[in-house]
Amino acid sequence: MPDNHIFEYATIRVVPRVERGEFLNVGVIVFCKRLSYLGIKYALNKDRLKALYQEIDIADIKCHMESFEKICKGDASGGPIALLDLPSRFRWLTARRSTIIQSSEVHPGLCSNPDNTLEKLFTELVLA
Repeated sequence: MPDNHIFEYATIRVVPRVERGEFLNVGVIVFCKRLSYLGIKYALNKDRLKALYQEIDIADIKCHMESFEKICKGDASGGPIALLDLPSRFRWLTARRSTIIQSSEVHPGLCSNPDNTLEKLFTELVLA
């Protein structure tokens, strides 16, 4: 039986009008310190986003999400945050903020394969 490891995750939300508090889950971030894993998966459903707020700038949202992805991967083009260690990058990505891209509270769990866990959470929390 494979070993289970503690992991943490958060959903990524698009909040087009912060004052209204309405959001759409567009992605998931998974972090497992023991396995040195930080992964992100997202999808921008234009129709669902436009239904939430007709004037939303999808290209701008895509740009923000690409930045999140670069930070997750530790890609230097993601700026100075992308050069931090894995835990610091995860904490920065999941920090509370009042912007168009936000994350949920961080939740813990156990997993043996963080890639599979990321896929499962993405399917359940974003695609469902």
